[in-house]
Amino acid sequence: MSRTVYVNGDYLPEEEAKVSVFDRGFLMADGVYEVTSVLNGKLIDFDGHCKRLARSLTELEMTNPHSNAEWLAIHRELVARNGIDEGMVYLQVTRGNPGDRDFAYPPADTAPTVVLFTQAKPGLADSPAAKTGWRVISVPDIRWHRRDIKTVQLLYPSMAKMAAKKAGVDDAWLVEDGFVTEGTSNNAYIVKGNKIITRALSSDILHGITRAAVLRFAKEAQMEVEERNFTIDEAQKADEAFITSASAFVMPVVEIDGAAVGTGAVGRVATRMREIYLDEMRKAAV
Repeated sequence: MSRTVYVNGDYLPEEEAKVSVFDRGFLMADGVYEVTSVLNGKLIDFDGHCKRLARSLTELEMTNPHSNAEWLAIHRELVARNGIDEGMVYLQVTRGNPGDRDFAYPPADTAPTVVLFTQAKPGLADSPAAKTGWRVISVPDIRWHRRDIKTVQLLYPSMAKMAAKKAGVDDAWLVEDGFVTEGTSNNAYIVKGNKIITRALSSDILHGITRAAVLRFAKEAQMEVEERNFTIDEAQKADEAFITSASAFVMPVVEIDGAAVGTGAVGRVATRMREIYLDEMRKAAV
C-alpha cells in the first residue's frame, strides 16, 4: 500500500510526491534532516529533535519553516495516516528552489523545501541484534569538519556502511588523528568498569539526541561518565562497547576490527542502558 508523504504543506501518495530538479538539496546537498523514532504510535524525544533541527538550520543561515507545535502536528498526522506503531519519521528541509543552479545562496525569501515520510519498522524496540551485538570495522574519517550540523551530506557515511557490509559486519567506526570520532550514523562509547567513555561534543561529531538522554540516565543510575577521545586499541581492550542513535537506541558492540570486546558477548552496562532508555522514552513519548 502506498504511503502518505508530506511535501510543502500537502499530504500526498508517495507516487505523486515531487520536488524540483533545481532544488538545492538535490544539487548541493544544501539541507538538513532529522529522524524521530515511533514506539506504540508515539514520538520519541521529539523536543530534542526539534531543538537540534533549529540549531542545524541556524548554523546554515536557514529559516525554520515551522514552529515546534506545527512540526508535531505534521508528524502525528503522518503517523496516523500511515498507521505507524513502530518505525520512524524522516524530516528534511532544504534551501529550496531558486530557479537555477548557483553556488551562492538564493535570496533569503526563497521558500524552503519541506519533506517528511514514515518508515514502518516492526520490532524496532525488540531488535534481535540487541541480544547478540554488532560487529564493526574502523575506517578513516574524511568527512567535512561541521559534523555537528545534521546535513544531508551522507555520501561518505554511505560508503563507510558499504565497506562494513562488504566486510560482513554491521557498521563502521570512523577514525581521525588516531581517535574514534563516531559511527557512520551513531555515537560511539566504550565501558571500563562502571565508567562510560565517549567523545566530547564539538564540531567533530553529531550532537546525538539519544546520546544526551543516555548520558543523563547513566548519571542518574550512578554511573561515571567521562567525555574524552579514545582509540580503537583502547576500545578493543574495554569491558564493553556500544553505540546510540535514534533508530538503534542503545546497541551493544561486541567486536571491533575482528577483536572481541570484553567477553565477546553483550555486556550488562549496554543492556541496562538500553532498558532504561526505552522505559524512560516510552513514558515521555508524545
